Amino acid sequence: MVISAGGLFLRLQFNHMSHDVENPREKDIRYNWVNSSRFLFYLQVFCIMAFILGGCYRLYNERYKGTPKVEVPDNTLYTPKYK
Repeated sequence: MVISAGGLFLRLQFNHMSHDVENPREKDIRYNWVNSSRFLFYLQVFCIMAFILGGCYRLYNERYKGTPKVEVPDNTLYTPKYK
């Protein structure tokens, strides 16, 4: 069985080109579960982290800023002062 060099070259070139064809189903989220599950996992982690950081920021802005100076009547002290 003798194969010409040109025929072998065309056969190798055809095999090489067959791998270059993109399958549109590889990019579709319905068919490629590996990439879609990775994307959904990172999306979920991002949303949870954004929610936590947003809650912490809100708590920081609404924090208790110290004790106010309150006027206490003299008759309600521990040792009351009467007139």
